[in-house]
Parts: sequence; structure tokens; C-alpha cells
Amino acid sequence: MIGDQTKPEDFKNERGGDHSHIKGWGIDRDPKNDPTYPMKHRTDEEIEGYTWERPEQQPVNIEVLHSVERPNIPAVFGTAQPPEGLSGAIRRFAFKYSESSYGRWLPLVMADRIGEIEGIVDDLKKGHIPNLFAEHGLKSEWKYNRKKFVLKSAVTAAALAGVLLFLTRDKKD
Repeated sequence: MIGDQTKPEDFKNERGGDHSHIKGWGIDRDPKNDPTYPMKHRTDEEIEGYTWERPEQQPVNIEVLHSVERPNIPAVFGTAQPPEGLSGAIRRFAFKYSESSYGRWLPLVMADRIGEIEGIVDDLKKGHIPNLFAEHGLKSEWKYNRKKFVLKSAVTAAALAGVLLFLTRDKKD
């Protein structure tokens, strides 16, 4: 069997820049840390064509959140939902952390849930009553997974009843 002939110094950073200050940067440079080592014969064909000209920078006229691992914002980005409200504040907080950190991903998941509630409140402010049954796919859940639908509904009802009882309890006790 032919062994792997590549060495860490064979990997070149042709784009330049010193990224050694980033924790974990280059962790995959050592071929012995590769799960396919020594089975894979590296010819560097898989990285040919990975160089390209950076596209022209899209004008920045809204707040754009970007990774702390990158020195600049992406050349192209979405503008439909800029960060706003409580979910936006949580997203701003999350983007202060590395992409490999729970401090990044857990707040982003929470911001998604809060953003959903903010969207419902926004719909109600505009006089539109959202059809949560349809928007959450509950018709399909009822049709194809009735047992789990009933279980989820019971747990949700019990949780809401518990919160309601807690909020309306007699405070003298």
C-alpha cells in the first residue's frame, strides 16, 4: 500500500494572512489527524480550482453580522431580515463568539425562537391573525404522526396550565 506522502508544510496559504491567533486554526493540517490517513493518497487534485477572484463587494446599507474568524464581511449577503428587536440583540451577542462555540450556536437557536414570537406579535400588530396550525405543519403532523401530535399537544397544554396556575396562585401561601 502506498502511504501518504504529503507533509503539513505542503499545504500553502496562497491567500496570505496569519491566522495563528485563532484558536484551532489549521488543526486539520496534520495528515495524521485525518480520519482517512494513511488510506488516502493525496494528489492535491481536490483543492485545485479553489482559488477565485473575490466578487465585487455588495454595498453595505444595513447591519451585517459576520464571523469573528473573518476579517471582513462576505462579498454578497442577504438583506431581507436584518437583525432587529430582542432576537437581533441576541444575534449580535452570539456573533461575538467563535463559530465552534456553544456561546455562538445556543443563543442563535434561542434568537430563532424569539424571532418567531416577534413575527407573530408583528402580525397581530398589523391586524393579521397568523394560522399557526398551517404554518407549523400541524395538519401533516395530525395526518401522518397522530400519536406524537397528541403527545405534544398534551405536554404543551400541561405546561401552559402549569404556567397559568403559577401566575394566578394565591400569594398569601
